[in-house]
Amino acid sequence: MNDKEMDIITAKAETLIEALPYIQEFNRKIIVVKYGGSAMSNEDLQHNVIKDVTLLKLVGFKPIIVHGGGKEISRWVGKVGKESEFVNGLRVTDAETMEIAEMVLGKVNKNLVRMVEELGVRAVGISGKDGGLLKVTKKYSDGQDIGYVGEVTDVDPKILYDLLEKDFLPIVAPIGIDENFDTYNINADDAACAIAKAVGANKLAFLTDVEGLYKDINDKSTFISRITADQVDKLIEEGWIGGGMLPKLNNCTDAIRAGVNNVHILDGRLAHCLLLEIFTDQGIGTAIIKDSE
Repeated sequence: MNDKEMDIITAKAETLIEALPYIQEFNRKIIVVKYGGSAMSNEDLQHNVIKDVTLLKLVGFKPIIVHGGGKEISRWVGKVGKESEFVNGLRVTDAETMEIAEMVLGKVNKNLVRMVEELGVRAVGISGKDGGLLKVTKKYSDGQDIGYVGEVTDVDPKILYDLLEKDFLPIVAPIGIDENFDTYNINADDAACAIAKAVGANKLAFLTDVEGLYKDINDKSTFISRITADQVDKLIEEGWIGGGMLPKLNNCTDAIRAGVNNVHILDGRLAHCLLLEIFTDQGIGTAIIKDSE
């Protein structure tokens, strides 16, 4: 074995040693992973994300995946001759679109189950309708009726606890029902946040299409790797945050104040971003932490 080969092997060993305290700290802790965006539309990235979550399971974490599927829904809506319409980032969902969304999310859900099972971990795919997991009311966007879009009002996590207790990896599609048992599409970020709060997750990770949080999106030197919930509020008040990042950050701070210890915003387009953020000292995304920390 030459020196170069030895250096490579030593570096791998050092990486494993660096991960050890994190594995010890989070053993048997629940982590909710919101999976969506471009990482879902690339097969290689899909496999990398599933490998990451499966590894978390095998080293003692209790992961729960909450997935989206917006791009796939838009593709199928187009196939039936309809045009996708959005208001403030939320899909306008009439009865036909709701039917398409539920079909597509079910297909995505079972495909993720298959990928996890291929890696030797038992997984169960459910929607928020199963076991009364996600109860909703109609959500309006600035007073505008956008159809069957739900605002989560209640989470009954019993089905998730049961699956975790039986050593399954739950994979949740963001669909809920209202008091009349009508079906609603739920923004996947909202669903993940609500579930993380309900199960008392130690971590909530958002896999997104951005590297993380910037104070000034046009200045890459303003990247923020670690920030408290109060500091996030201050950035919002000062007008630094806008667009799609605003509701995501509001979800993050809500989760922190509801008891989730850490929330991570990660670039899902980067291979193994989840492992790099959780198991290395440096991290690669933005971690939002409690103000006391």
